[in-house]
Amino acid sequence: MKTILIAVFCLLLVSCTQKTLFKKLSSEETGIAFNNAIQENDSLNTLDLEFLYNGGGVAVGDFNKDGLPDLYFTASVTSNKLYLNKGNLKFEDVTGKAGVSGVGEWSNAASVIDINNDGFEDIYVCTTIKSDPQQRRNLLYINEGKQTDGVPRFKEMASAYGLADTSYAVHAAFLDYDNDGDLDMYLVTTKLAKRASTSLGIRDTSSEDYDRLYRNDWNAALKHPVFTDVSKAAGIHQHGYGLGVAVVDINKDGWKDIYVTNDFFSSDHLYINNKNGTFTDEVRDYFKHTARNAMGNAVADINNDGLEDVLTVDMNPEDNYRKKKNMSGYNYYEYQRMLYDSNELQYVRNTLQLNMGPRVNGNDSIGAPAFGDISFYTGTAETDWSWNPSIADFDNDGNNDIIITNGYPRDVTDHDFIAFRGMAKGFIKKQDIINEIPIVKIPNYAYKNNGNLKFENITKDWGLDEPSFSNGAVAVDLDNDGDLDYVINNINEEAFVYENTLNDKEKTQKNYIKIAFDGGAQNTKGIGAIVELYYGKTKQVYDNEPCRGYLSCTDTKAFFGLDSTKTIDSLVIRWPNLTRQTIKGVKANQLLTVNIANAHTPDSWDAPQIDSTALFTDITANANIHYKQFEADYIDFDKERLLPHKFSQYGPGLAVADINGDGLDDMYIGGCTDQNGSLLLQQPDGKFIQKLFPGDSIDSRGRPENMGVLLFDADGDGDNDLWCANGSNEYPANSSTYADRFYINDGKGNFRLDTTVIPLNYTSKSCLKAADYDGDGDLDLFIGGRCMPGNYPMPVSSFIYRNDSHNGIIKFTDVTASVCKDLQKIGMVCDAVWTDFDNDGATDLIVTGEWMPVTFFKNKGGKFENITAQTGIAGQKGWWSSLAAGDFDNDGDIDYIAGNLGLNAFVRGSDKEPVRVYAKDFDNNGNTDAVLTLYLKDQQGVRREYPALTRDDITSQMPALKKKYNAYKDFAVADIHQMFTPEQLKDALVLEANNFTSCYIQNNGNGKFVMKPLPQMAQLAPLNGMQTGDFNGDGNLDVAICANDYGNEITAGRYDAMNGLVLLGDGAGNFTAQTILQSGFFVPGDAKALVALTGADNSYLLAASQNKDDLKLFKSKLNTQHMVPVQSADRVAYITLSDGKKRKEELYFGTSFLSQSARFITKNNSIKQIEIVNAKGERRVVQ
Repeated sequence: MKTILIAVFCLLLVSCTQKTLFKKLSSEETGIAFNNAIQENDSLNTLDLEFLYNGGGVAVGDFNKDGLPDLYFTASVTSNKLYLNKGNLKFEDVTGKAGVSGVGEWSNAASVIDINNDGFEDIYVCTTIKSDPQQRRNLLYINEGKQTDGVPRFKEMASAYGLADTSYAVHAAFLDYDNDGDLDMYLVTTKLAKRASTSLGIRDTSSEDYDRLYRNDWNAALKHPVFTDVSKAAGIHQHGYGLGVAVVDINKDGWKDIYVTNDFFSSDHLYINNKNGTFTDEVRDYFKHTARNAMGNAVADINNDGLEDVLTVDMNPEDNYRKKKNMSGYNYYEYQRMLYDSNELQYVRNTLQLNMGPRVNGNDSIGAPAFGDISFYTGTAETDWSWNPSIADFDNDGNNDIIITNGYPRDVTDHDFIAFRGMAKGFIKKQDIINEIPIVKIPNYAYKNNGNLKFENITKDWGLDEPSFSNGAVAVDLDNDGDLDYVINNINEEAFVYENTLNDKEKTQKNYIKIAFDGGAQNTKGIGAIVELYYGKTKQVYDNEPCRGYLSCTDTKAFFGLDSTKTIDSLVIRWPNLTRQTIKGVKANQLLTVNIANAHTPDSWDAPQIDSTALFTDITANANIHYKQFEADYIDFDKERLLPHKFSQYGPGLAVADINGDGLDDMYIGGCTDQNGSLLLQQPDGKFIQKLFPGDSIDSRGRPENMGVLLFDADGDGDNDLWCANGSNEYPANSSTYADRFYINDGKGNFRLDTTVIPLNYTSKSCLKAADYDGDGDLDLFIGGRCMPGNYPMPVSSFIYRNDSHNGIIKFTDVTASVCKDLQKIGMVCDAVWTDFDNDGATDLIVTGEWMPVTFFKNKGGKFENITAQTGIAGQKGWWSSLAAGDFDNDGDIDYIAGNLGLNAFVRGSDKEPVRVYAKDFDNNGNTDAVLTLYLKDQQGVRREYPALTRDDITSQMPALKKKYNAYKDFAVADIHQMFTPEQLKDALVLEANNFTSCYIQNNGNGKFVMKPLPQMAQLAPLNGMQTGDFNGDGNLDVAICANDYGNEITAGRYDAMNGLVLLGDGAGNFTAQTILQSGFFVPGDAKALVALTGADNSYLLAASQNKDDLKLFKSKLNTQHMVPVQSADRVAYITLSDGKKRKEELYFGTSFLSQSARFITKNNSIKQIEIVNAKGERRVVQ
């Protein structure tokens, strides 16, 4: 017992004395007692002024030029404060002496800028709120220089400089937008006087409601600039509730662009500089969606690829209690308005837009960078009511970390309060209503960047877990010890000053370098200069734009953490005047000053306009393909409010074969409810002619939606017939609209519908694959059952149809019950592949689906046995969406790639914390209720199994629960086992998934498999169509991928982060993701099917379909290859490589998700010999 007590005491002692990265310093220690105090009263309260608590900012400058960073805080009601840094983290309040109090103004942001280029930094303050325009005059404090008492004096001169703007100003960013050498100014404005409307309608267009762009015009007589409002002429005329602004050359053309984040429904603005004094808002072209309640933003490189990424913060809580108390249910019609009113799609969560590099368009033309939101993947999506994101290297390991401030003193989004307010209005005094608004303090968030896009919530370990109402903040090395300290402006509490304890005066734990800029006479601090830093294989970049985060302005010195590196290979400074300088062999742990006068090398941002080295080129237009799928937006959620995603938005499928007998590969594009299928007939010149497929007309049943489509010779007459497996969710279960359609080809590409020869089947289906599983020489079918409309997630059957055609008389027989009973009610199947997975010569079957494991059926004499339990991967249940097969490790057996939901999703599960769905008619109204659950934190941080959706969503499906959970707070504490009794749950269908990772499935032989995650770039969205092939001619199989799902439920939003992907294989089962520039494969939309075909010139082509978007066609640039055609009876090829390795290649009728590629073998210089085996076992060799 004594030993135990000693051990416990030691553990307590360690925990009490454990050093955190940051140490909070008291006002007694620092002298900084600033408090943005706001006292509510009858006229100043959040009921009347929703922006009351938007807070203040922090600005950094060395105002007395002593080499120490000083701090300026802005206040809403009280005085702004200027603190001079006296060294050793001691500060002096010199506000009164300096004359910068801003008393009488409601201050928002402060920007530090040497506006008159006299070498002394000045302060520009944005003001707002007051109804009198004269009390909204922005302030410009001109630094008149250091006085005898060591305190700089300032003179307010905004009017003289033309900057006494009286709009409702939020933040000012200084930039050289016209590249004339001086600094102009962009002003973010938001009219805050009354509660903001959340409608999408047109806002007040008064002059005070627009952002402003001011041009710097030097006045020689005055010896300082006078700024001219050029907003209208420059194209700055969009509306928005602006809260954040960042300056960045986002398209790398040498001209600064402007990103503005807007609150509520107003779209963000990304103003691209047109290089002629004007801007064009291209936010929808760059970002597929943004944050809905966007506050501050930060632009920096989070993965050291030299490209700027963009972080924007919103107000999605992390824990279940606050989610269920504060988050609204879904409103699909509001979502549609965003789509159709040309507004950017917005979701209530942070967005971390990963810069994926330039996109490649038709004819190899290089376009703007493509972005994808990876906030769920990085774990940074949910940080509650957030304001200031800071991206910087706080632990000097060479990776940029993230700190996010948050908090709002009155929880006005609390749904219980909103309900109370609606009932109390007109009956209860205003102050009594105000008193009902919850007051909830939560900690800020800190994320350590562990590299490779992996972030770790390290708030507590870094000592930043004190609850607060925090707004603007800056990262700055206050004590010049080589690490970044952190300063936060709080509401109704003293500012936080956190000392970074990484380095101290005695010892440098991790190396760093700081760079100061001397930008010359017109831009003394070198604002806009870019630093590129190189050491080993690492590249870091920094853009000297001090306006960052929210209402704040940081130091004009670049800071780089270097970890253990003591010497930098080279520094490249790219100055705004298009010169550059390179400094080599730079020692770490110093402040290095760089001067534009030493930059003698001309610089150019001219990038290549043509991508000449990519693997593929987009030839869609050149091939005369103009197909675009049209499909009305059917709302699955109207019938089933709790669906996690749609079932009506998966097409179009693609099937490739020679349709008209001319020896060229053609395509069938699946039809949908609003569009017939189409034929693309290839011509001898390589162009395609589009021909509308007669298909079905709309009648009382509606038009069917093709899912799996297959071209194959069903009757042995030498031409390719067409089978369409129909699915979707738009008609009731067992509707005749889901019956398959079979079309007989007359040999010339003319098709005749004949449904009498196929089984009548009203299941809503997914995939369609053919193979000769019984060895009788004809093609049998597997058809996957996808869903039971109106009854998610009830399992449905999949089917095996035996081809019993004889002497030209077509007949298919459903033999599922006799050859594979386990396919009956197997689940919700998404994809399948006929394959010999154990090399015994028989064609086996692998099936994937939602809430299923990858399921293996072994062919035993024409009957199938489910051997999944013996494979070693039976426990890996996911939302497996697609399959691709190939011998990726060149060992003579077939491996597989299984597409899944991915890891960039709100839905996340593991072995310990699986995602589940509980399905039953819980309220006895005749409808299946499907309650999705996730493990989320409760109020104490304990992870429990909660319903994934909100009270409003749940009760819209089961209204009876409103009585049980009359208050949102009650629902917010109810886990799934409190929501339903054991009696209610005992006969419910319960499905679970523990693995959402897209994986490579390595075949180890003897029916044993191992799952390995695909590279991270393949985890950023659900994977759909996939195509294997040797794209770079090295003898190893690669894979191209179509991805995304725009049909997801709208609370989490579209999964849209991917832009098409090529993974190059190394022949050992490992893969490397290619950038868009490297691959040339760019499919950014809701990409579905992906097929390979042979061009008229014997080239290798890939065709990709997109839901409600264009079909795209790509051509391989690998000239040392040709396509070897195969015969209908050919089943497998054995390929001998030049290095002696042998690869097995199966020849499929149906290749991946809704995809049927042409049947051929690619031969290139890495292949020595091809041996082809047909259904009879006959072999032939192709050299």
